[in-house]
Amino acid sequence: MVNVCRLVTALTFILSGFVKAIDPLGTQYKLQDYATALHLGGLVPDWLTLATSVGLSAIEFTLGLLLLFAIHRRLTSRVALCFMVLMTLVTVWIAFWEPVKDCGCFGNALPMTGKESLLKNVVLLACISVVARWPLQMVRFISKSNQWIVVNYAILFILAISLWCLYFLPLFDFRPYHIGADIPAGMTVPEGEQPPQFETTFILEKDGEQKEFTLDNYPDSTWTFIDSRTVQVAEGYEPPIHDFSIEVRETGDDITDSVLHDPGYTFLLIAPNLAKASDTNFGEIDQLYEYAREHGYPFYCLTASGDDAIERWRDLTGAEYPFCMTDETTLKTIIRSNPGLLLLKGGVVLNKWSHNRLPVIEQGQTTLPLEQMALGRMAQDTAARKIVTILLWFALPLLLLTLADRTWAWTQWLRKKKTPKTTKHKTSNK
Repeated sequence: MVNVCRLVTALTFILSGFVKAIDPLGTQYKLQDYATALHLGGLVPDWLTLATSVGLSAIEFTLGLLLLFAIHRRLTSRVALCFMVLMTLVTVWIAFWEPVKDCGCFGNALPMTGKESLLKNVVLLACISVVARWPLQMVRFISKSNQWIVVNYAILFILAISLWCLYFLPLFDFRPYHIGADIPAGMTVPEGEQPPQFETTFILEKDGEQKEFTLDNYPDSTWTFIDSRTVQVAEGYEPPIHDFSIEVRETGDDITDSVLHDPGYTFLLIAPNLAKASDTNFGEIDQLYEYAREHGYPFYCLTASGDDAIERWRDLTGAEYPFCMTDETTLKTIIRSNPGLLLLKGGVVLNKWSHNRLPVIEQGQTTLPLEQMALGRMAQDTAARKIVTILLWFALPLLLLTLADRTWAWTQWLRKKKTPKTTKHKTSNK
């Protein structure tokens, strides 16, 4: 029973920690939602929530691996028990007070409601309680002398994964805007289903006075955009993509359908918050915009920032591309990069790039259309290939270490078993 409970808890911790580690920004956004629910949204700095995101995933993943290998059995089981008590209290709060819609336990890989998360944590709390009561009943998979290798390798691996996904993009994209996603199809409500009703409110300012407007009474361009928010006003079937819209900032025209149903290519520069966006690679962005303009490909920057932030961005980067309004949460969901680049064709996501790895069009290829370039084809880095790579880099070394350790322990056991017999034989001969 102890070892069954230990394996259930360990594998859950490893999975939960890993899916958080590969999407550190997504975990950060969830922590910010919790902070907002506690009325601490403006008090907790971004660097702290990001550090907490990376640290939380590393702790959870490492605890799971320590349980799996039965390393420091007493200490690990007690720390895991304290961790589960804390997480269970948090999910009680979520289940009964609903401060957030999704608990974020498994990131976007497995969305869970508050009550589902509470049930899961109650089961895990029972399992880890059994383990903590009889920790020495856990069977070791590796000897004490080699435990330090597993501990250090686990910590270095999970931190490296988090930093890699933070600098580039998550290794696995579980969101509805993943590469290959058909955005118009994701927005479709099946026949017979009633869609939920949403309302977007815009906060605009004029002559020092702020007012709220909807799309029905959106004012003229003399008003300055301050903020926007989208809320659900009626229940219904919610398609995977339900809050994607593009509005030209200068005119307020909705160009969502024209962008998504354009049979050609469209570049979308995604910048949820231009005030915090990285401007280190603006030269590459401008080159892509010039290429798109020469070949007639639409190029838009989607942002939720106000006019001041846009003007500052234009001054810093010399941007000439048009800016459009889109909900900030939607933009953060589309790509984990600020800014990031999206390439669409017929509403299908062909590729996504972080601002740290933007595509570069070589000098001799600027005259070629996208149809004749690898850039214009869908990325083929499949999930199966990524899983195999992770297994080769992480699971295989640990498996080989475990086999070598157990083989050595077995040979030592055989030597000790033979030694007493030999000694006794010699004594009898004398």
